[in-house]
Parts: sequence; structure tokens; C-alpha cells
Amino acid sequence: MSARRGQVGTSVQGAREPSGTAVRSAAADAATSRAGEPALLDVVRRRLAETGAEPTPARVAAALRAHGRLLGDSAVLGVVEALRSEMVGTGPLEPLLAEPDVTDVLVTSPDEVWVDRGRGLERTDVRFPDAASVRRLAQRLATSAGRRLDDARPWVDARLPDGTRLHAVLPPVAVGSTCLSLRVVRHKAFSLGELVSAGTVPPGGERVLRAVLEARLSFLISGGTGSGKTTLLSSLLGLVGPDERIVLAEDSAELRPDHPHVVRLEARPPNQEGAGRVALDDLVRQALRMRPDRLVVGEVRGAEVTDLLAALNTGHEGGCGTVHANAAGDVPARLEALGTTAGLDRIALHSQLAAALDVLVHLDRDSSGNRRIAEIHVLSRDREGLVSTVPALVWDASGFLEERGAGRLWEMCERGGRRLASPGAGRWQEPRLPSHAFPVGSGIAHEEGLR
Repeated sequence: MSARRGQVGTSVQGAREPSGTAVRSAAADAATSRAGEPALLDVVRRRLAETGAEPTPARVAAALRAHGRLLGDSAVLGVVEALRSEMVGTGPLEPLLAEPDVTDVLVTSPDEVWVDRGRGLERTDVRFPDAASVRRLAQRLATSAGRRLDDARPWVDARLPDGTRLHAVLPPVAVGSTCLSLRVVRHKAFSLGELVSAGTVPPGGERVLRAVLEARLSFLISGGTGSGKTTLLSSLLGLVGPDERIVLAEDSAELRPDHPHVVRLEARPPNQEGAGRVALDDLVRQALRMRPDRLVVGEVRGAEVTDLLAALNTGHEGGCGTVHANAAGDVPARLEALGTTAGLDRIALHSQLAAALDVLVHLDRDSSGNRRIAEIHVLSRDREGLVSTVPALVWDASGFLEERGAGRLWEMCERGGRRLASPGAGRWQEPRLPSHAFPVGSGIAHEEGLR
């Protein structure tokens, strides 16, 4: 499988050459139309399986002759192409995955294959011969990832050897046909400049993000599925000083920071006997013993939230991670729900959160499907001890616009020696001293000071 993929919404490659998708999918269609019905492919497939032979043109021709069919060279080569696409790589999906701006490939049925190139879902011309071929591909990919996919275990969530994220569901759980989802991973992180060019970061916004890192503020990147959280986090981690040690704990290894000192830990599901499971909270605890300068949790989704917050409260500044949320304001409630499943009561969770986390960066997708940083929030704690978020900066095409939490953000960023401030007109720019100050205690500012 190819190793050249990105998860940013808008292509940073500019104009692309015409894709080979149509040519390759046409080859598979031609294989069945010229060589006969899909049943003929099944005959050749079974004969090759019995002998353990590779689908070379000579062996395919011999199998066809044994079945009483004599075909021309072009038809034989079409059968060879169709069989090899089933046995190697991702079959007819390979050309789609090779496109540099494709982030997701989704198969709903044999004749419904969709891609996301950062502009929303687009239906492609790729077709599978039948539902059985989709099932075979899903099972082969699951096997290559060391996972089981059959009637007894009809779904799988795994990482393929090249880093692609695989999810598949078999019938009858998936009604009608096997559903296959592939989330592609770019093996080299985008630079922050590329994200600005792509529109994910507004003009001037890269200076704010650099200041957050230099000040060693702890932050979470929130957003919905496919909003670009992993892409942005990978880019930001590449800005961390080369003398710092980054330890990643991920459920599925997707982060690819361009940094010289990265230790990557990946969770592991139980084997068929139900043993050997390594959960994300186990990885967080191990990461704390590995002398991290930056502790990173790829996605906070369960009991590991308690270990992460505890770590950020015990001297591990600059930690970060991602979390699913519809809006930045929903993150405290989301973390509260995760903490409850881990046995942490509400007040304790909010106390930990107030002391551990500094900034929230929220991503969304606009009406055109482009990914962007919609808001940056700071945190506030009320007199009852509950944490809420306060908007500091919001998206604008020409640069971030200030909200009432901006002063608090500038003060925290000054820890790293970077002075960021308002020019007094509501739009952020650099460099000016703050024209006003907000109360800063030993921990988080109170809501009254941010009104």
C-alpha cells in the first residue's frame, strides 16, 4: 500500500495529475466482462488456491483452459489483474489510497465507493464485482493486521502495517453488504505553514500556536470525527524543541510528528482467548515512567483521562492530546463523563481539570467540508468548583478575532517569553503589550474575572 497520505482538509499539493483510478477500476471491470462472469474468476481462484500458485499469466491461462475456456492475451491479463488486486494491497481501492489528498475511503456496497478529499464525501467510479469480493478484501486486510473477522466476530478496528486505520463490519450486522472504512495516514506530518496555506490555520494563527507550545501550556485539541485533530497535533509536536522527549500513548498509532526524539506506545486488544489486552490507561501509566518532557495521549476516550489529568498535575507541563467533542464548550462535560466511567466523582474531576489543562483548540468543518480551527478557549472555574470554557479567539478568514478570554491567553503565553496582545480593535496581531490584564491566581482564573 502507498505511503503518501494527508489528513488535512484542503489539498496542499495544488493541481494534481489525473488519477489512475478510472484506468485501474476499468481493468477490473474488463476482467469480468472479457473473461466471463464472476463465477469464472471463482473457478480460477479455487484452482490457484488448491496449488498455492501465484496468479501469473501462464497459470491463469492454464486454469482457464482446464475449465474449457480459451481467451486472448488481453483477456487473460485482465483476469490476472483482477486476481492480483484481490490478493495484494487493497485491490481496486489502491488507486484511491494513492491519491495524496484522500483522507478516507468508504465502501458501502459493491457499487458504492466514496472518498473524502477534504471537501466532503464524493462518490467514485470504482466498483467491486459482488458483495463477496468486498467481504474477502475486508477479511484479508483484517488478517494482515493480525485480527479476526468472521461470523463469530463480525467487526474489526485495526491498524494496517502501513498505518492505515481499518474498520469493517460484516453482514448481517451490516445490512446488505460488508461495510469497509479506511482512514489513511500521512507518514510525514504537515508543517504549520502548509496548514496555513490549506486554510486549517488562519493567517497569523501559527504564532499563537507556537506561543502555546513555547509556554509549555497543557492543551487538548477537540473536534468531530475527521475534523483534522490528529493532523494538527502531529504538526504542533513537530515544533517542540529537539532537546525534549515526546512520549505518545495511542489506541491506534496515527500520530507522525516530525521530531527527532519520539517514543510511541500503542494499545493492544485481547487475543482470541481474551488475554493480553493492553489498554490506553496502561500506556499512560507506563509513559509516566519513561521520563517524558511531553506526554501525549492520541485520543482521550476512556479511563485514561484520570491518569492524564493526574500526570499533568504532577509536573508534566506541556502535555496534550485530542478528544471528540461537538464544540469546545462541550469538552468539560465530555471529560466529566469519561471520568465518571473511571470512578472519579464530578468535583474531583473538575478540580483535576482546572489545575491540569490550560487551553482548548477546537476544529470543525465548514459548509464546504474544509477543516479549520474554529475556536481557541481558556478555562474558567466558578465558585462551585465547576470548570467551563471561555472563548479567547474565534475563526476569521483574515485572522483570529478576540473574545473575552484573550487577555488570559496572552498572559499564559508570556510564560514562554512570547508577548502576544490585542491591538485594541478586536483582531489579534503581534507584537504589543496587553492593554488590560485579567486576574491570574496560582491556578485558573475565576469566571468573574473573565466577564
